[in-house]
Amino acid sequence: MEDMTKKNTDTDVNGAAGTGMPLIGDKAPAFRSMTTMGKCNFPEDYSGKWVVFFSHPADFTPVCTTEFIALGRRAEEFKAINTELLGLSIDSLHSHLAWAESIEHIDLGGKGKIVLPFPIVADVSMKVAKLYGMLQTVASTQTVRAVFIIDPESIIRAILFYPMSTGRNIDEIKRIVLSLQKHDEENISTPADWNPGDDVVLGAPLTLDTARGRLADPDEKLKKYSWYLTMKQDD
Repeated sequence: MEDMTKKNTDTDVNGAAGTGMPLIGDKAPAFRSMTTMGKCNFPEDYSGKWVVFFSHPADFTPVCTTEFIALGRRAEEFKAINTELLGLSIDSLHSHLAWAESIEHIDLGGKGKIVLPFPIVADVSMKVAKLYGMLQTVASTQTVRAVFIIDPESIIRAILFYPMSTGRNIDEIKRIVLSLQKHDEENISTPADWNPGDDVVLGAPLTLDTARGRLADPDEKLKKYSWYLTMKQDD
């Protein structure tokens, strides 16, 4: 007799598409693949850099095209903060190349044409998409709009998932990278709607003495709203 308990457990763990999904704090799953810029050995090829790894439902789709153009226009901004862009969709390398070439002829919004400055992973087998849980429904062979922000130690630090109908906000992706970098450098957190230059949040005190000391701290840069909520001016 079939073990239905085991079957149900597998479904719960692996999700609707029958694949697992890495979580924040996990090591980024490794893979080797061809891309529009040659072979990729991930994450080794990106050691020491932040990576924005993002998926698309398919090549030659309109929303994806706008995202590629938007990211291409701002690729240098990401490079300036030690961040590389890496795309993926479940299509062949030749399809990727044709799509990238077609994008070069599009002047979206009258802002000028671009040549895509980042690679696109070829994933016809869906191996990489399954490694990262990018397939969200059993019936679909298209990835959702997933974003994995991966740090220089190859640890996944943030995950964003969008439905196929909604284009991503590039400002928000960059803001998350900057927030994570600031946290790592200064051991602070960033509040709601934070942007570079805004006030940052100090960690909550873990002892009564620390809480009292913070409330009594004369530092004029501190903004003490409560014993557990203290913000300070960004330097």
